[in-house]
Amino acid sequence: MTRKKTKKSATPVNTPSDSTVDKHVLSKLDQEAQSIHETILKGNKPRMRFPIRSLSNVRYVKRNKNEGYFEIKGRKSERTLTVNTAKTFAQSIRTMSMLKEVVETGDIIGKREVYYNSKPWKECRFDEQPEADNVLDDLEAMFGVNREQFKLVPEERGGDVVGELVVIDRDRATGERLRIDCTKFGSGAYSIPSQVEELGFETKAKFILVVETGQLFNRLNHHAYWKTANCIVISMGGVPTRSCRRFIRCLSDSRKLPVYVFTDGDPYGYGNIYRTLKVGSGNAAHLNEYFCVPQARFLGVTPWDIEDFDLQEAAHPLAPVDIKRAQDALKNDPFIKNHPQWQKALKMMLEMGVRIEQQAFAKHGLNYVINTYLPKKLRKPASFLP
Repeated sequence: MTRKKTKKSATPVNTPSDSTVDKHVLSKLDQEAQSIHETILKGNKPRMRFPIRSLSNVRYVKRNKNEGYFEIKGRKSERTLTVNTAKTFAQSIRTMSMLKEVVETGDIIGKREVYYNSKPWKECRFDEQPEADNVLDDLEAMFGVNREQFKLVPEERGGDVVGELVVIDRDRATGERLRIDCTKFGSGAYSIPSQVEELGFETKAKFILVVETGQLFNRLNHHAYWKTANCIVISMGGVPTRSCRRFIRCLSDSRKLPVYVFTDGDPYGYGNIYRTLKVGSGNAAHLNEYFCVPQARFLGVTPWDIEDFDLQEAAHPLAPVDIKRAQDALKNDPFIKNHPQWQKALKMMLEMGVRIEQQAFAKHGLNYVINTYLPKKLRKPASFLP
């Protein structure tokens, strides 16, 4: 890995400074606490209102024919201080206080640390991790800020990056700029950090190839596919984390690069992995405008790839859970319902009764995906699914 100090600018993401964001977050926390305090002094029951975080409370907002994102509707739930809600209400207040301290001191905190930090809270401590997660997600939605602005860092990795890209970061101790060359990691790769807003990018790549599995990413990296195709390869490792989605979005926006996505050919790859990357999720609909990649296009694996590339023998029967996912997506997913091409793909998959994995191309040879499939598909990007 090569890390060199530089004073050269590099298309940084255009976002407010950390101090400005921190003041904004602290102001929101203080205002809510003050409102609750004044309500209690007046002899009234304090209440909090949270947007309902579910697919049933989102709409699909189109930017153009092929681009859009999930936006939250107006439905909200209300939490009023009563005997039944006293514990959850107290947990919310204590968590707000905890986050305020973390932001004020410039520290960071993980969700698991939030859970353990509550142990001295006696009766209002979190008994299980999901309790803490739900309160944190509610507060994020209520205040309209993302968890990174609360200094919450995720447990999961953000994703891996390799290829024709220099990431411009900063040394946290000195503030000096660092150039991180994503072609210089040997057999490894650059790991996407939890916070990407202040990163800058230098690249002459033609496109970004986003793949679902680490196994395929390793093959592409091992054979330096990124050099052959003059591209940037990013591994999602399953459903992409928010930092992964934000990194891809910032990179694509700042350098005007198309984003092509390559997942397994199954309902989960289509309706969970790809859809989450492109338009966001129902659970985080209040932030999807910033944590999705509307310009992404789906390269494969499509149902018709099974026939076009003679993969019938490598396909697997759809499991009951696959059939249910496909049927639910056709009936309830706003993204699928807005795109006839995706409806056609899912209906074709259900008719065929099979699914296909990225690794299935190994039927024709270990590097068939590199030498034949990707080059052939990339000749016709206009045919990719929206």
